[in-house]
Order: sequence, then C-alpha cells, then structure tokens
Amino acid sequence: MALSPFTRAKPEVTSLRRRAETLAGSFPGLQAEAERVAAIVAQGVHGRRRAGTGETFWQYRPYDSSDAARSIDWRRSARSDALFVRETEWEASNTVWMWRDGSAGMDWSSGDYPTKKDRASVLSMALAALLIRGGERCAVLGESERPRTGRAGLERVTARMARSMGAAENLRADIPAHARILIASDFLDGAEKWRERLARLTARPASGVLLHIIDPAEENFPYTGRVRLKYPGSGVIEPLIVGRAERAREDYIARFAAHKQTMANTARRLGWSLVTHHTDQPATRALAALYTAFEGESRR
Repeated sequence: MALSPFTRAKPEVTSLRRRAETLAGSFPGLQAEAERVAAIVAQGVHGRRRAGTGETFWQYRPYDSSDAARSIDWRRSARSDALFVRETEWEASNTVWMWRDGSAGMDWSSGDYPTKKDRASVLSMALAALLIRGGERCAVLGESERPRTGRAGLERVTARMARSMGAAENLRADIPAHARILIASDFLDGAEKWRERLARLTARPASGVLLHIIDPAEENFPYTGRVRLKYPGSGVIEPLIVGRAERAREDYIARFAAHKQTMANTARRLGWSLVTHHTDQPATRALAALYTAFEGESRR
C-alpha cells in the first residue's frame, strides 16, 4: 500500500530537520567546552568590572524586558508609543560584538584536531563568558538584537554563536560607534578583501581583535607525493593536482608566511590587535591572549 502525502515527509524537509538536529546537538558540547576553557583562564586574570555606568549621554535605545524600570527615560518615551532607555557613553563603548567565519573552509581539519569553525566558536563563547563575568555586554554581530550581560546574555551569545552561519554580510551590520569587535577567521579570503572589510569597520569608528585560526597543515604543508588539492565548498573551481608535493613545500610555506605578515600589518595599521591560534594548541593559551588583547583595547 502506498503512503499518502501526509504520512511521508518531503526529502527537503527531512534534510532540513536532520541538519537542525545535528546543529542543535553540537550546542551543549560547545558551550560546556567554552565554559571549561573560560573557567581555567579566569583563575589567572582579574575581573574587569568598573564602578558606575558612565555619565556622558550616548544614545537612546528601545526598552527591553530585561531592563530595570528605573532605566526608562520617561521624557523621551512620552514623545512616542514606545519605551526608551538612555544609554551612556561607557555602556556603548564597553560592548563587544563577535563574528565567527562560517565559510566552508572553516569546517576543515587535517587530523585529530577540532575544525577551525569549532575552535573559533569555543574561543568566542569562552571570551564572552569572561567579558560578561567582568560586567561587559556581548552580542553576535548581525544576529543579535542588542548586546546583553548576565547569565541570560551569555546563553543568548552561545546559542547564536553555535547556530551562526557566519555570513560575511553580517560584518556590515549596524553597530554603535566606538564598539569593539572580535573577528574569528582563517582569513583565507585574501588580504585585500579583509583590508576593505576592516577599513569599513574602522571608519565607523570601531576596533577590536582578529583571531587568526590556523590548522597546522595549512602552515606546514606536510604532504608528499601526488596530492589532489580541492577548494572547500566550491563545485566550480577544479581541484589542483600536485605531482610531487614536497617540491612545492618551500614556496608554499613562504607564501603562507607572507599572507600572515600581511594580515598582521593590516591589523596594526588600522589599529586592530591580532591573535594567532593553531588548532593543535591548547585553547586556554589563545583565550588568555584574547582576553589580554581586549584588556588593552579597553584602556585605549
């Protein structure tokens, strides 16, 4: 007996459901790992909570249910049908927006290491845990309605980060001036493209930290013999066949080193910090470097 259309799911619906279940299933593990890493690093750093919330007016923003009633600016709210909260300059400038690259190449690992995407997600979540613990507000760039703090804020950041597609257009999302940003990527799109993106953010003005995630094989090129190199996520670009990979190693390593240096120079010229992390190294080391970098950002 044939199944009716109501008892058999369409293939595309089944595929979407499976993808959603797989993505949701990875979230608790990522969050637990992020909190473990943050807890280790937190033992060696001091909190960043500052007394007071600032005095200089910055902007009005819509009232949220998580805001205290006393924070409502009734004079501004009386001029419309919505409630508004008065933000100060300290609050606006001590907000951290996070973006983790979701391109196909970030899902790659050369060995028994986490993928670049998973490590970038864990480090972003762990940094958010440390910053929020110190009184900062965090959000995922292009995917969060507004930055939040507290336990609820951390849960929102980790949930959105785990599910984020990491679209490049999110780097164009509207953010307040003088906000700080974490950008986690392998930066293999090309130095010129990243120079344009960072220059656009710097002009807002905004600044922050670049987390350069590198799989060890990307830097060392440990291959020998005949190797087939395929561009991740592309069905258009033909794979590159290298007859004897060891002969190309020296030139490849030099080119990769030049790319790293170009990214470092670009970050420095535009006033950004850069932290490099290899996925075969402990995550705690990178998190400590990230936290220190943001500590320096806050003192500028």
